[in-house]
Amino acid sequence: MIYLRKAQDRGYAQHGWLESWHTFSFAGYHDPDFMGFSALRVINEDIIAPGQGFGTHPHKDMEILTYVLSGTVEHQDSMGNKEQIPAGEFQIMSAGTGVRHSEYNPSGTEPLHLYQIWIIPQTTGITPRYGQRRFADQQGRQWVLTPDGREDSLTVWQDMTLSRWALVTGEQGILSPQAGRNIWVQVVKGRLTINGQQVNTSDALAIRDEAELQITADSDAEILIFDLPPV
Repeated sequence: MIYLRKAQDRGYAQHGWLESWHTFSFAGYHDPDFMGFSALRVINEDIIAPGQGFGTHPHKDMEILTYVLSGTVEHQDSMGNKEQIPAGEFQIMSAGTGVRHSEYNPSGTEPLHLYQIWIIPQTTGITPRYGQRRFADQQGRQWVLTPDGREDSLTVWQDMTLSRWALVTGEQGILSPQAGRNIWVQVVKGRLTINGQQVNTSDALAIRDEAELQITADSDAEILIFDLPPV
C-alpha cells in the first residue's frame, strides 16, 4: 500500500507572522483520517516572519525534531540550553517529564523555513534532553535519528529510524523495508518517482506492506525516510 499525501491537501494556517502546513491534525486543523502515522504525530512545515517566533510554551512526553531548511532558529529552554540552529542542522528535544522552550527567528530581514516533527516516544516520563547536529553534506543516505545513536546520529526514544537521502538527477536506489514496518517518505525538495508514484517538493508517501521501494530522482532531490514500528 502506497498513499500519496499531496502538499496542497495538507491543513493550512496563516497567522500573519506564521505560515504553516499541517500533514496531520494540529491545532485548528482536524481530519480524522490524518491523526498521525505509526509513531509520527506531527509534521508541520513552517515559515516564520523576521523577528517573530513561538513564545515560551510547555511540552511533555514527546520527541520534537526540528530541521531548518533556510534561516536560523534561536532556541531557549528550561534545561538551560540557549542555541542557534542554522539551515541544514537538525535539533532533537526529548520533552519527557516536561520542558518549556521558545523558538524565534532572530533575523530582522529573512524568513525562517523549517520542518517541525513530533514523534510519540516508546517510554514516557524520561529525563528531558537536548541534541543538535549538522550532518555532512553528501550524496547518498545517512542516519539522522536512531534508537542507539549509530554512526553519530541523534538519539530518539522510539523503535524507529530517520534517514536523509540526497539524490542527483537520474540517480536510482532501492529500499527494502522489513516486514511489518511502516515507512513515511517526506520530500524535502525535488521531483522523484517511487514505485511508479510521482512526488514533488513537500509531498509525502505513507507506505505499508511493500517489499521493495524503487526510487528514481527526476531532479536533484532530498527525502526524509521514517522507518516506523507496526501500529
